[in-house]
Amino acid sequence: MPTKIRLKRIGSKKAPVYRIVVMDSRSPRDGRSIDEIGYYNPRTEPPTFKVEEEKAILWLRRGAQPTPTAKSLLTKAGIIERWQALRKEEGTR
Repeated sequence: MPTKIRLKRIGSKKAPVYRIVVMDSRSPRDGRSIDEIGYYNPRTEPPTFKVEEEKAILWLRRGAQPTPTAKSLLTKAGIIERWQALRKEEGTR
């Protein structure tokens, strides 16, 4: 099953708030998610987001591909960098 880390809109009309979720890539944007790993609120100043690092790295290890927007949020949180360092460590063993 091809999985993606992407945003799922939960906000009301003209007030978007998103959850960062792991979903089957074939499911619709607001469909059923496999796991919820964080949230993103672009309406605050500055925009706020929180990502559970352990869950995100677990899903990246399992092969979940982040969408461009989700990847930028994971990069800002430092998760992509940490995941790449872990992969490099495992490669040297």
